[in-house]
Amino acid sequence: MSVKVYTIHYNLKNSEGAVIDTSLGGEPLEFVQGSGQVVKGIEKALEGREPGQVLEVTVPPELAYGLRRDELVESIPKASFDGVEAVPGKVLQCQENGQVKIVKVLDVKDDMVLVDSNHPLAGFTLYFDIELISVRDANVSEVKNRPSIH
Repeated sequence: MSVKVYTIHYNLKNSEGAVIDTSLGGEPLEFVQGSGQVVKGIEKALEGREPGQVLEVTVPPELAYGLRRDELVESIPKASFDGVEAVPGKVLQCQENGQVKIVKVLDVKDDMVLVDSNHPLAGFTLYFDIELISVRDANVSEVKNRPSIH
């Protein structure tokens, strides 16, 4: 089976049916199969499909952004934020053990900040409306330049 390049338009909805992300009104999304650019549930739903098809796809957390992990809620020193003010609700970048992390600030106490580094959509089932615009075989460069996914 060859690696494919898909071009799609999509609406991402929450469980109440409200659109929380869309490509409509903009450029369609093009991605290389296996590149990690889209959640695994979308790739699985598109396998073997033909251009022009319109799909409703329900993606469970395990095939989306994973389940919420309690261990990703932790307290870290304010100093990790390089002088940026940490206030509850704010999404910030911090450095911890030489690695950059994107976190949501939950609480601030003295010199410590309680943060959540779960993806904002972790633990949620995602609902997509997808229009498959095109599908083609990836060229050698596209296959070679895919990030290594483990």
